[in-house]
Amino acid sequence: MAVLLHCFPSPPRAKPGDSPRPVPGRSLTCERIPLLSTMEPKMQMQSYRDFRISLLATCVTIRESQTCEADNSVFNMPLLFAIAMIGATVGGLLARQRRGELKRLNDQLRQINAALRRQAKIESYAPNLSYAPVGSRLEESEVVVDPRKEHLITRLRTGKNYLRNQNLEKAFTEFKAALELAQALGDHVEAKKAARGLGASLQRQGKYREAIKYHSTVLDISKKAGEDSGITEAYGAIADCYTELGELEQAGKFYDKYISRLEND
Repeated sequence: MAVLLHCFPSPPRAKPGDSPRPVPGRSLTCERIPLLSTMEPKMQMQSYRDFRISLLATCVTIRESQTCEADNSVFNMPLLFAIAMIGATVGGLLARQRRGELKRLNDQLRQINAALRRQAKIESYAPNLSYAPVGSRLEESEVVVDPRKEHLITRLRTGKNYLRNQNLEKAFTEFKAALELAQALGDHVEAKKAARGLGASLQRQGKYREAIKYHSTVLDISKKAGEDSGITEAYGAIADCYTELGELEQAGKFYDKYISRLEND
């Protein structure tokens, strides 16, 4: 008590009947302590005890609130840590899987380049060699009799010109009409050409899902007709579409088929 009283200059003694006045510049808590000197000894002790009890209760309340917050934080830490660890693990696995797919794709593209270089070298040794399937060219004496067949060939040629000039929507329209005509005539060879043109026009427009559908039609027609012209190109086109879609596993499967056909051709 003596220490507390020395910390603050004692105010003037209050006269009997005067109410205590706060000293300017001091806090309420600090002001109440020096005023104890104006009280009777018994009252001073009682007031000091009340002050200590109040101060102790405040400290206990603060301590309990801090302990509760700490307990809650400690309780939440294992759950948050587990969630963070699971997220990091899953992210790491996906990243490794993605790296593996990209590496495999890169290796496949190298194989494709090597196969294409070998093929180009062979062709350079025999530039006049024709690789067209037997019976694919029309004999000079052969005349198209069916007007629908003539219309089909015209549609294919027009679609090809539109495709070459990057007029992709018109190319799609021409190839679509050609495919319907070819299916009506039961002409598998021309149907594959039309389907390949549809796939190419959609692929160049960035419509990869639809393009895959028509490139797959080429494979279906070849399977039904029992001849494999255009299959190699269809595998490569489908693989390219899946690569653009980011589905590298599917792309890898079709690149494997494409590489196998390149090496066996």
